[in-house]
Amino acid sequence: QVQLVESGGGLVQAGGSLRLSCAASGRTFSSYGMGWFRQAPGKEREFVAAISWNSGSTYYRDSVKGRFTISRDNAKNTVYLQMNSLKPEDTAVYLCATDYRRFVQAIGVSPERYEYWGQGTQVTVSS
Repeated sequence: QVQLVESGGGLVQAGGSLRLSCAASGRTFSSYGMGWFRQAPGKEREFVAAISWNSGSTYYRDSVKGRFTISRDNAKNTVYLQMNSLKPEDTAVYLCATDYRRFVQAIGVSPERYEYWGQGTQVTVSS
């Protein structure tokens, strides 16, 4: 059974930083792309960033480019999201997910592309 556990969320002032982690177990983590999504109250889940299985490709939503960085450590079965220059509009529950396809460089931005999901970690940015 695949498990994804996010951590690192919290309350931060605008302009601050947080580093989210997503620890995976139950499958060959290094074979699959990983994505971060977020969902604010009353809003649809939206793509934030994703990384291919071997870190060869990354992709970001426009509003976080230059502020967020996704990375992964396949030896630790963990994917990270470094978030800098946070804004109040970044406030949401952040969830990580695994792509359902193995060894694919192409990045998926639709939630339908992802198979397993974590429970999420809350990020709150105060103004």
